[in-house]
Amino acid sequence: MRADDRFLRQGKDFWAHVKSVSEAQGYTNRADKSIKTLNAAGIVAAFTKLQLSPNHLFDGGQLNQKGIFLCDYFAHRAYVLENCVQHWLMNAAQAQALYLEMKARLQPTLLPVMNKQKGAMANPAFLTCLVNMIVESVAGPAGCNFNPGALTTFTRNAQPLRTLSRRVDGALPGVVNPVAIWEIKEYYYTTSFGSRVADGVYETLLDGLELEEMREHTGVHCSHMLVIDAHLTWWGMGRSYLCRMIDMLHMGSVDEIVFGREVVDRLPGLVAEWIETARQPAFFEPQIRGPQESVAQ
Repeated sequence: MRADDRFLRQGKDFWAHVKSVSEAQGYTNRADKSIKTLNAAGIVAAFTKLQLSPNHLFDGGQLNQKGIFLCDYFAHRAYVLENCVQHWLMNAAQAQALYLEMKARLQPTLLPVMNKQKGAMANPAFLTCLVNMIVESVAGPAGCNFNPGALTTFTRNAQPLRTLSRRVDGALPGVVNPVAIWEIKEYYYTTSFGSRVADGVYETLLDGLELEEMREHTGVHCSHMLVIDAHLTWWGMGRSYLCRMIDMLHMGSVDEIVFGREVVDRLPGLVAEWIETARQPAFFEPQIRGPQESVAQ
């Protein structure tokens, strides 16, 4: 899923409104757990709770364009989560079935990545394996770093330009001067929504902020993708964090969020776009790449 163009390139004050109102009124309705939308009464109630004035969102007692636009965003966020995202998210059995189907179809050469569970829950990390085999099917086994063991670094004139604070789950073509990086958050066996799961969202935000700073101050852009799955974790227990993800997407902190089974339809095209970008000679410095970080031919 990519952002809706209507809500991209909004000022940080707009997102301050979104976050503040979301915090004040809550992200979901208690009765049916549906995603909350926003109207004039909700704006007044939220700003009253925040001890702030909503007057700039009204003209003559009616919502002005700013107020209407804010409500439109809340409606869009609720719509995509209720009508798309919840249906794309899978449970462990569904993810395993899709993994086996795609494995038989794509015949990957990469060894499966195993999860960290024990006993009956010890299995391949289904979502990670799906991402890896789909990327491999488009870029080839040498066209990507599927498990970066170092911090992502961008260079200019053979010198470090920016180095991210965290290691990511994948980088194309490699961990130095990638055109795309991604993170994978799969929690099929989680029984409670704890701080470890929540931290995964904020880690993505940190990466996004660092990439934004690099883009604004150096002109270098790296595509940033987040891939998540687990219906119970995200939809059953973490809907407020799904709202935050949609906010991050429209804020530009992440370029694409792929939800569950969407990976099969969306990822091949994305990888093809990244490969085309990586083939542009002006984008990176080829002399610093290692033998395992070549651009797919």
